[in-house]
Amino acid sequence: MFNIPLHSFYMMLFVIFLLIAGSLIRLRLQRKNPSVDYTELKQRIQSWWWMIAILFGILLAPTTISITFFALLSFLALKEFFSIMPTRQADRRVLLWAYLAIPAQYYWVETAWYGMFLIFIPIYVFLFLPMRAVFIGETKGFIRSLGTIHWAVMLSVLCISHIAYLLQLPVINEEAGALGLVLFLIFITQFNDVCQYIWGKTFGKHKIIPKVSPKKTWEGFIGGVVTVTIISGLLAPYLTPLTMVQGFVAGSLIAVSGFVGDVVISSVKRDLAIKDSGTLIPGHGGLLDRIDSLIYTAPLFFHFLYYLCY
Repeated sequence: MFNIPLHSFYMMLFVIFLLIAGSLIRLRLQRKNPSVDYTELKQRIQSWWWMIAILFGILLAPTTISITFFALLSFLALKEFFSIMPTRQADRRVLLWAYLAIPAQYYWVETAWYGMFLIFIPIYVFLFLPMRAVFIGETKGFIRSLGTIHWAVMLSVLCISHIAYLLQLPVINEEAGALGLVLFLIFITQFNDVCQYIWGKTFGKHKIIPKVSPKKTWEGFIGGVVTVTIISGLLAPYLTPLTMVQGFVAGSLIAVSGFVGDVVISSVKRDLAIKDSGTLIPGHGGLLDRIDSLIYTAPLFFHFLYYLCY
């Protein structure tokens, strides 16, 4: 239907079904408990509808448009990162070059130049930015500043660009297409966040890192990893070239790395004494708040998949 690979089409329908179910549950809760304020929950669900609509629309567009969208996502994430991280006044010209790394990185994605895609940021950009900073002539705070800029570019540009490159990989599973790879990664990553929250809320007693994220528990983490591993193994043969066993491994990898991405960004916010990284997405906070797990899962899943199948 509309040239959408069959398995990817069914996955999209399933996601829409989950959103409808969530909306109906929220309405039922509101009617059952009229005195309880469900404004935040309503905002979250409404934002999910918008995010899914935009994502599906972009993924069904020509590949060039999809890649451009992820480049825009990298720009917004990098901008948000720099808005919350302290940088020196002298670094403004260095930040300009950091932003210019975005179109270059996504050009390598668009042309499917795999070698340059891998090394451009961690070698050329990371070597160039300190050189540019040196010519500004300000040495105070140099190490801290360049470490911040490098890390921001790494997470916001290199990591996110791995999602876009999934669309450029040769199609092996014809019934899922390249679209299936992106749907699998994003769904399993977000499903992991939900599972770890539900397991932790229901059975959580033993905290993992209370100083970083007091609500994270071993019960939530383990329950989430087990659930996501099973679901990933079942979905992998339908949406990816992976076998069921390989899907189990991919699910475990996504579950663990998603947790790490979540707590890493939580550590950043606690260090800066802020609750959210921004206000871009109502009910969710900033863009980094929504894609914190994906920042870690995208490159790890990509290279796991690439090593096994390409």
